[in-house]
Amino acid sequence: MTAPSTFGLSSEARNLHWLLTNLVEEVPGIQSVAVVSSDGLLLLSSDPAHAARGTAGGTRGPRGSSADLATIVSGIGSLTVGAARLMDSGAVRHTMVAMNEGSLFVMSISDGSLLGVHGAAECDMSVVAYHMALFVGRAGHVLTPELRDELRESLEAESAGSAR
Repeated sequence: MTAPSTFGLSSEARNLHWLLTNLVEEVPGIQSVAVVSSDGLLLLSSDPAHAARGTAGGTRGPRGSSADLATIVSGIGSLTVGAARLMDSGAVRHTMVAMNEGSLFVMSISDGSLLGVHGAAECDMSVVAYHMALFVGRAGHVLTPELRDELRESLEAESAGSAR
């Protein structure tokens, strides 16, 4: 993981970057992490340098690994919220998708923001879910509209800098 630059960010934004870095480095099997706003925009990523890079042949475009994870997390979040409404089952707390070669976890943070984690096939799903819940508990109360704007602008600046 390439640590994003936190120079010039507020203490709340630096704290969220630290929490995300800690999540990725401390939990075995986590491959990538994305925090997505309620409108589907990437706010934080374990791989910000790849947010604007393409996955095929190194071409630039919206299909970087972070952008892909953010899109998937946003889509799954919308799908499960719709399903919960149709089933009159209350708010969605988390979603886990187990695949042959990996796993995907999506957890609500606050105000519609989501934490998405792509895990390796061998990751312990309960450990990943536990650490995600810790992240959400620490991040949820500070993820204000102002902080979301700051994180979005920071990620855009980071992506613009890596695109050059």
